[in-house]
Amino acid sequence: MSKFPGIYVATVTPFTASYEVDFKRLKEHVDWLIQEGVDGIVPTGSLGEYATLTSEERAQVITATIDAAAGRVPVVIGGAAPSTKQVVELIQFSKEKGAEGVMALPPINYKPTEDEVIAHYEAVSNAGLPVIVYNNPYDYPVDLTPRILQKLSKFENIVAVKEFSGDVRRVYDILRETDLEVMIGVDDLALEGALAGATGWIAGFANAFPKESIEVFNMTRAGRVDEALELYRYLLPLFHFDANPRLVQAIKYVMDLVGQPAGPSRPPRLPLQEENRLAVHEAYKYAVNRPIKIVQE
Repeated sequence: MSKFPGIYVATVTPFTASYEVDFKRLKEHVDWLIQEGVDGIVPTGSLGEYATLTSEERAQVITATIDAAAGRVPVVIGGAAPSTKQVVELIQFSKEKGAEGVMALPPINYKPTEDEVIAHYEAVSNAGLPVIVYNNPYDYPVDLTPRILQKLSKFENIVAVKEFSGDVRRVYDILRETDLEVMIGVDDLALEGALAGATGWIAGFANAFPKESIEVFNMTRAGRVDEALELYRYLLPLFHFDANPRLVQAIKYVMDLVGQPAGPSRPPRLPLQEENRLAVHEAYKYAVNRPIKIVQE
């Protein structure tokens, strides 16, 4: 049985107009996502702008998210930091607060050797929470190939990988060469990843379209591919922005459009330029004006 099946939302961190963490909106958003039917919440990841949070703010966001979830769904924290020690301490703190897993990047801020990557994940595994290894070779200088993942899978608490390489063939290779669960990490490969055998999806635009995301993934996993594809085609132009450098701003903008405001992004991220905003808005209109309706079972 999968440890982390279904749709886990990589949540944004809401900010006020003065760039303070908006804990009221954070709790409201988590509650809304759970009511919409998501399977788990992943705060303080890249989409949660963890790099702009102070250590105190990050701890507060994790605590507030766990409190808002109130045991209804698992909370898996985003665990990236410059040092292994910082990651381990964050995991230990989060475990005490009630987190049920960690999504962990390789060492960041430099290009580590393979031995350093393996040693890092061994320490992360020993910290005591189930680990989703995060492979994102686009934004970080490490590609966790199936060969490396096979080595990591020997550590007791490493149970899954968030696959963000953009190559759906990786799903087949990982499932063949390791015993790890695969969670799709990029929205515009959700259907293809589910077809390839991914049992989970750490989703971005599910912050704004949770029911639609759930429907696409669950129908695909259930073999109702034609129905899933009908809906997916209308969401895909929007989902493409999940692999865009402005993904945080795009997702927050769409959240505003659906009545789930999350405020601005913190600098150094800038607001969407008009050209980008219009492109996102066109994709949003295409998604919401679709003739396909949601019929959840």
